Amino acid sequence: MGGFFEAVLSFPTVVLTPLLIVVIGYWLVVVVGGADPEGDGVGEGGFLGFLGLAGVPVSVVLSLLIVFAWFATLAGAELLGAVPGALVLAAAVVLAWIVTRLAVLLIKRFLPAGTEPSRADFVGLTCVVRTGKVTRTFGQAEVHSPDGSSAIVQVRQAGNDDLRAGTEALLYDVDPDGDFFWIIPADIAKS
Repeated sequence: MGGFFEAVLSFPTVVLTPLLIVVIGYWLVVVVGGADPEGDGVGEGGFLGFLGLAGVPVSVVLSLLIVFAWFATLAGAELLGAVPGALVLAAAVVLAWIVTRLAVLLIKRFLPAGTEPSRADFVGLTCVVRTGKVTRTFGQAEVHSPDGSSAIVQVRQAGNDDLRAGTEALLYDVDPDGDFFWIIPADIAKS
């Protein structure tokens, strides 16, 4: 085991060892719930975009770069003992970038595309009342989203319109606390 620690604490691996310790510490904090790996945002452009590493959370990209570069310097220093350490370090960084770029391309294939749907997406759509009537405290309606799916949602009205089963109405607002939509008759909305 002494040979491992000697290799880790010798040049060029020693340059990346503190960064590897930070990466391990960060992911331990993530595992126990102390940090959000997506909290730093997804690298879209800028430097990561220039390097071809955009589209994955920045913490993941940096962690992969550091781990791959550290391992490459460790292996390179041991296998290529006669090669100068600075050259091994430079080659390790380039190799880490190539492997990280391939990993990012693979990871992006499994990440969801676009934003997650929410109830607010229904606001502005028409619906058909499905209960006998809609009051300030009761009612349900069927709404069809642009992708063709439908949902039965809880609805309420602020006024005293005659909203009965089969009536077409407009969802004009959502109440997240009450988990329902406010509606008005579609003919009023059109005028």
